[in-house]
Amino acid sequence: MTNTLEDGSLMAAALSIGRRERGHTWPNPAVGALVVREGPAGPTVIGRGWTSRGGRPHAEPQALAQAGEGAQGATLYVTLEPCSHHGGTPPCVDAIRASGIARVVAAVQDPDFRVAGRGFAILREAAITVEVGVGAAQALVDHAGHMLRVTEGRPHVMLKLAVSSDGKVGLAGRRPAAITGEVARGRVHLLRATHDAVLTGIGTVLADDPLLTCRLPGMEDRSPLRIVLDADLRLPPTSALARSLNVAPLWIVAAEDAPGQPEEMLGAMGIEVMRVRRRPDGGLDLNDALKLLALRGLTRLMVEAGPRVAASFLAAGLVDEVNLFKAPKTLGTEALDALEGLPLSALSDYLSVIEDERQGVDRLLIMRRR
Repeated sequence: MTNTLEDGSLMAAALSIGRRERGHTWPNPAVGALVVREGPAGPTVIGRGWTSRGGRPHAEPQALAQAGEGAQGATLYVTLEPCSHHGGTPPCVDAIRASGIARVVAAVQDPDFRVAGRGFAILREAAITVEVGVGAAQALVDHAGHMLRVTEGRPHVMLKLAVSSDGKVGLAGRRPAAITGEVARGRVHLLRATHDAVLTGIGTVLADDPLLTCRLPGMEDRSPLRIVLDADLRLPPTSALARSLNVAPLWIVAAEDAPGQPEEMLGAMGIEVMRVRRRPDGGLDLNDALKLLALRGLTRLMVEAGPRVAASFLAAGLVDEVNLFKAPKTLGTEALDALEGLPLSALSDYLSVIEDERQGVDRLLIMRRR
């Protein structure tokens, strides 16, 4: 049998392949699975699988199908508890039992009430050895969106910020400014490609007219769903977002009392409008918006917005991760602060730096909730 070190290495490999379609498996988690046989030279991977686009087929049956008869007596490494309920596909535990797998090593239990330990129990009842917890720390990071959607009814929120060395994000008068270099901009496109959706505010749309797509060579088909917080339905039908529906869908979150005529016009274009309550200050209720997005299946949300929306998410305690790009250039005291009404240091109120790396001439700080 494999030892603890080998189990950890093989689970790391399963986690790695599980990330292949991350951002494109919603509403399902992006799971990875390996089928491994012991041989004279040590463990050999004979089957690999990961959750396909759209959420199915699942990782486990794909890995088992690739292993074929070799799965008999082998070990299955899987990054999340195998499902035990009938959904769009038969339960994965049925495929595992039928394959002759002798041992299942899983990183974490699935909190979904339809599974939540039941998958492990079924496997153990079938005399399959089940071990849980290998690679758990990384699995909880990789599956954070699924975990939050199930336990808190909202997606995981990653806030992206690009700031100058003096903590600014734009020029006076809310005019846009190029802040980071080419390497950092490429990383932002990669972040978009690995999230279910990217969200911005109508202020950013009116000021910058962004596309919010992934434009890395060879990855153009990985553009995320785009979402605009637009309380009063001011989105111009001529905007870059509205004119690129052939690249990626566009949803608008508006207020319950927003006018109906713009919704009809936008709907005729193929743009979906949904409504949530207003806050007393006139803005949208972000908790309601996130719950609605989770009900629609979203698990990983990237917020790429202006100072007002960014500060609102942070003040509401709804930011789980921050990717903070810091450029060496300065914009001056009259330039636009990164967070409206909040100092940039407010990020440290409930987030801690877990990675600090170079992105060309820029610096990237990755912060996560404590």
